[in-house]
Amino acid sequence: MKLLPRRLTLRARLTLIYGGLFMIAGVLLLGLTYALFSQQIGKDRVIVRGIFQQTPAASPGPSGKPQPMAKELYVLNRDGDVLTGPDARQILDAQQSQVRSAATQSLLVQGSIALVLVGTLAAGFGWIVAGRVLAPLHRVTDTARRIAAAPAAGRGLHERIALRGPDDEVKNLADAFDTMVERLDHSFDGQRRFVANASHELRTPLTLGRALVEVAMHRKTASDDVRHLGETLLEINARHEHLINGLLALADSEKELGTRYPVNLADVTMHVVAQLSREAADAGVEVKTDAGDAPTRGDALLLERLVHNLVENGIRHNVEGGGGWVRVTSRTTGDHVEVEVTNSGPDVPPYEVEGLFKPFRRLGEDRVVGTRGAGLGLSIVRSVAEAHGGTAQAVPRVGGGLSALVALPVDLG
Repeated sequence: MKLLPRRLTLRARLTLIYGGLFMIAGVLLLGLTYALFSQQIGKDRVIVRGIFQQTPAASPGPSGKPQPMAKELYVLNRDGDVLTGPDARQILDAQQSQVRSAATQSLLVQGSIALVLVGTLAAGFGWIVAGRVLAPLHRVTDTARRIAAAPAAGRGLHERIALRGPDDEVKNLADAFDTMVERLDHSFDGQRRFVANASHELRTPLTLGRALVEVAMHRKTASDDVRHLGETLLEINARHEHLINGLLALADSEKELGTRYPVNLADVTMHVVAQLSREAADAGVEVKTDAGDAPTRGDALLLERLVHNLVENGIRHNVEGGGGWVRVTSRTTGDHVEVEVTNSGPDVPPYEVEGLFKPFRRLGEDRVVGTRGAGLGLSIVRSVAEAHGGTAQAVPRVGGGLSALVALPVDLG
């Protein structure tokens, strides 16, 4: 298989363009200089040491006037001999050929070497200049990557480029990027505030409604129908309260964590399993625990909610009629701590697993009937995990059920 060449960066391409243009201009200049030099040296000019001496004519001309004095060329060779006539012309031609050869060698060979050296130097300066010119673009790219690498949507939008410098195209691009990110940040903040405020506002009427129903049920004059209706209303009210608590937990988990404290997931696991033991017994589900040491740092309440949702999800979505099981494991693996919750239950299609981590997404009949939950359990798990710099994923188990795994950074301190 032929490997494709790696794509050149913009900085490298600019450097190649600078260097290539300089080399082309240098070659053209060198060729033009050689052509002009050849034209000039091809003229019949003497560039040797010679003597022109005038001698009187032997007889007067036909008109009786004396003829002009004749000119004769004398050339001194290296031995000091005086040469005249054809010998002098031969010496001149030989010296002219030597001058042409030396000039050609000096112009083409040494000029080419000088051109290569200067071209390399120009390419180096071009690389430095291109780096300085493209530095603002690298800053834009780095900021965009930090925002994209945020653990959840809406996080990292507080980042700004705040580019300083001349008002050019690059600064306009950076300012436009900052404006876009600022608007997105306001949008996500408004969404989180709305969810939190709406959830808080809904708590009061639900609490008041529950109190009124309980008062009506416990009257001495209350009939069986009233008591039965009250139990139904209380069940609906409890479901709504569970939904609101889930929305509040989801809104809290999407906030930036301030202070982080040491938390051992082994302790959290044991505490959560003890809390849910009655629910597991009522559902006929056996909970098996293997709480290994798993130190990390974060918000203890959010991490407790993470493990609680995993175990509760395993108990509620299990084998109908009892006889199921849930296995909860915490451990340290390399530079991560892990919590794994595996349960028996109905078969889960692999293409449905990722959708279970979305808010209000349920599987099968639970999409319509929400008696087992509000569809926020696994979405809260992933949100809390990402807020702590970790990951949450799940895979279907052979034979039915699900295996959910949460990995968080280990606390080495």
